[in-house]
Amino acid sequence: MHDINALKELLKTPKEVMITTHHKPDADALGSSLGLAGYLKKKGHRVTVITPSDYPNFLAWMSGNEDVLVYSKENDELVHRIIDEAQVIFCLDFSVLSRINEMGEYIREAKGTKVLIDHHLQPEQFADLDYSKTTAAATAELVYDLIKEMGEADLIDTHIGECLYAGIMTDTGSFRHPSTSKNVHLIIADLLHIGVNASNIHRLIYDSSSELRLRFLGYALKDKLVVLPEFKTAYIAISADELKAYDSKTGDTEGLVNFALSIEGIVFAAVIIDRSQGVKMSFRSVGNFSVNDFARENFSGGGHKNASGGISTDTLENTVAKFEGLLPKYKEQLNSSTN
Repeated sequence: MHDINALKELLKTPKEVMITTHHKPDADALGSSLGLAGYLKKKGHRVTVITPSDYPNFLAWMSGNEDVLVYSKENDELVHRIIDEAQVIFCLDFSVLSRINEMGEYIREAKGTKVLIDHHLQPEQFADLDYSKTTAAATAELVYDLIKEMGEADLIDTHIGECLYAGIMTDTGSFRHPSTSKNVHLIIADLLHIGVNASNIHRLIYDSSSELRLRFLGYALKDKLVVLPEFKTAYIAISADELKAYDSKTGDTEGLVNFALSIEGIVFAAVIIDRSQGVKMSFRSVGNFSVNDFARENFSGGGHKNASGGISTDTLENTVAKFEGLLPKYKEQLNSSTN
């Protein structure tokens, strides 16, 4: 899976390091990136974290957030130069370069050593060093394991620990997903031991909604939820106008798909949203139904077996029609899966 000795040698002396993660970073993406950045800075490296897009305000409390460079057309030249001059480039929580948009080709062509730390399926072979594990619950779990395997767990302070805790907590669904392993609980025990405040992190991420976001959630569940019992499927489709009506911000639709999946008898859920970059789709499942396969086969996507995403360049209406039209093909799989 990985060569820790090669990584130790690479990081033995201070380097110019760049860290990036996927488009619209979630808590695992940003938490693993900032946790790794904090560790590398302690080792004397000069570190720049660059995200390919903005991210939710409820993640802004993370230590190091104030130094994150968010890519835009306006700073394209600066970002390109940082990538070109980086001696080490860490790619966290994504497995294909298309997940970082324009920055993907910059990194593909960069001279620096590329290190992939990720837990998604079917990775693109672009990295020089690979510290990945598809059975890991979160990339933040892998970052913790990497630091520990480097023999430097003592460098994980409360600030770094908070970032890693947030990533693990969210990607395990607050420790309820099947990926929540013994290793996850042992890591969490270590993080609590160094002073990480678990309840405060939970509050900052889950209990900081605006009034409009809650009203949007109520609207989505009351008026937009479609349940198809014959396929054990539920979905919510949201138009660009509906997002605008509720002044939707980055992160406001996060977790919406889980409400559809929480319905008794449902094993497959989707949220389908008309965004400026296309129709974005989030898929979740329980049991044996692979939304990773479903997304790859039909919507140019992928991810994990039970959590994946996709995209459509068609209209929202046509995308929804295609989604519904595909369900008969998967009916046997869906009905044989259990929730």
